[in-house]
Amino acid sequence: MGAQIAAPAPLRNSVLLGLGVHRPERVVTNEEICLQIDSSDEWIQSRSGIKERRFAKAHPEESIVEMSISASEKALEAAKLTGAQIDTVIVACSTYGFQTPQAAALVADKIGTNGAAALDIQAGCAGFCYALGVASDLVRAGSATNVLVVGVERMSDATNPTDRSVRFIFGDGAGAVVVGASDEVGIGPTVWGSDGSQGNAIRQEPDWVDFAQNPTQPRPWIIMEGTAVFRWAAFEMSKYVRQVADKAGVALEDLDAFVPHQANLRINDVIVRQLELPDSVAVADDIIETGNTSAASIPLAMEKMLRTGQVEPGATALLLAFGAGLSFAGQVVKMPPLAQ
Repeated sequence: MGAQIAAPAPLRNSVLLGLGVHRPERVVTNEEICLQIDSSDEWIQSRSGIKERRFAKAHPEESIVEMSISASEKALEAAKLTGAQIDTVIVACSTYGFQTPQAAALVADKIGTNGAAALDIQAGCAGFCYALGVASDLVRAGSATNVLVVGVERMSDATNPTDRSVRFIFGDGAGAVVVGASDEVGIGPTVWGSDGSQGNAIRQEPDWVDFAQNPTQPRPWIIMEGTAVFRWAAFEMSKYVRQVADKAGVALEDLDAFVPHQANLRINDVIVRQLELPDSVAVADDIIETGNTSAASIPLAMEKMLRTGQVEPGATALLLAFGAGLSFAGQVVKMPPLAQ
């Protein structure tokens, strides 16, 4: 029979202990975007709701790792923890420029974790909620005590400045949360999934190996089939919102906030109408000033709601991220504190 494996400890509850973000200083208006694409501020706002976005400094400044560290230090301050108290770091990102080493290992070292477990997750715009689900389950199962989760992107590196279909949509930034144990439930079960049959709707082409073998072709960029993505997100996500709420045992009308991925204000308007959310539920709208920051979208939107007083720490919020894959993930959480 072999040696007996010890039974795991009883499941614990998990909670968001603190939140921090990094917003690049450079504000890029629609007018500046339109210097390189055939569009207008009026057209961009009418189609997406976006007025401006942030772009990181030119490479190598404000790198994926640097923005992650900046957001992480603020999250640690909000959680009243030190880096040495973090035993796992998860970075969700699709625009990190290196296949190795993973960004999470570098972040873990720079914040002084003394050798925390470290992994990167690539799940497009759904990445943060994927990473949050993994972190919550690690804490609940006793595999980790305090997990740092980062969502970070430099979408300005991945989109063609002259591509009218995508350039105006995306921005850069980072958000981080600390997940730890709690006496009460602070993070509900994760609902997640994917539809690879529609993977072509948001894609990179060509791949980097193909480009290395044939460098005379255009470099790899993100390409998006906007109509297909809009239909999928606007008309499929409401059922997943209901699944997230049902799994958490929370009625939609009892939510304090709804934090959907900040992909497109029009998409989110459709989702909210389909859900028939009451006016008492605050809905995140960070996309207006930040654009679509992919894996950083959810924590950045949470931070704006807390900073502007739309909700208070401890409020009940439903998070739902969706995007490339096509993939989605969501959970109900208690909103965390920000650093003072």
